[in-house]
Amino acid sequence: MTTVNNMTRPGESGLSGLTSFLAGGDLLQRELTAIWGGRRDPLGAIAEHALVPAGKLFRPLLVLESARCVGGAPEELTELALAIEYLHVATLIHDDIIDEDDIRRGRPSVQAAFGVPAAIVAGDGLILETFAALTGARPAGVSDADIVAVTSIMASAGVGVCRGQLLESEFVGDLNCGVEQYLTMAQLKTGALFEAACRIGAVLGTGRQDWIDALGTFGMRLGTAFQVRDDLLAFDGSSALIGKPRESDLQNRRPTLPILLSYQRASSGERWELERAFREDCASEESFAVVGKIVESTGGREAAQQFAADLIADAKDCLTRLPAGESTDTLAQIADYSSGRAF
Repeated sequence: MTTVNNMTRPGESGLSGLTSFLAGGDLLQRELTAIWGGRRDPLGAIAEHALVPAGKLFRPLLVLESARCVGGAPEELTELALAIEYLHVATLIHDDIIDEDDIRRGRPSVQAAFGVPAAIVAGDGLILETFAALTGARPAGVSDADIVAVTSIMASAGVGVCRGQLLESEFVGDLNCGVEQYLTMAQLKTGALFEAACRIGAVLGTGRQDWIDALGTFGMRLGTAFQVRDDLLAFDGSSALIGKPRESDLQNRRPTLPILLSYQRASSGERWELERAFREDCASEESFAVVGKIVESTGGREAAQQFAADLIADAKDCLTRLPAGESTDTLAQIADYSSGRAF
């Protein structure tokens, strides 16, 4: 393996690394389109709708940057990196079925465009494509042991996501579920795939377990913060920015971190208002506005922002255990960028 030269500590350089990182998404987007574009078979056509155009491709990009960080050759790993996008999108398809959401990334969700039965099958198909991509691509220098390791990491992350989804379903309508339980859910549902992305990249780039573990912990904390910022977008952003209705979580009676923190801080009257909003069969824009005002007035939004900031700080601290260099600095910039989550 190539050793990364000492250069800067995390967060000291400009934004050139972040710019290059995000530009890598365009390259992955083109490769994704080349693989899935113009599919004529029904399963391929549905998968193309789900995958192309993609989102920010954060997870596969983290695979590549984590590999680069420890001396790997990311330009040879793009097909392997895209595997985690297949699993991520499969979970989104199934999420939309569960939540009955008709919009995903600003256009019809798979279940809205093709129906629930087809969406279930397409989600299952992409899960299998995940492992086909992992075991089919074999870049130079990637051993059988590496493939076994990354396949195990991906499978464990997928099980974690399922555990998180089931835990989240237990919280429906329950404003007393508690912040700790919520954070456990967020670590499983979102953090697990971020952790997997960073661990997989590290495994493909190095044999050093301490670096693999440092990047894995970085990914877990980054992903959990990402979920908190996702929750905050309902109160900070527009439906166009989020890619689905802002009131989606409220309509599904799903308590998010800003709401849970507000409920802890609320007066008895404000608690009653929150409980009433969560009892409604179909949340209205008016009830969402009421919840938004309480989240603001109780400091729930600011408290959730602080949770995300603390998680980002912890994530960046993990990077000090890695060789200092441009990629380490880029990962720190990615963490800062994600803490804003204004995209």
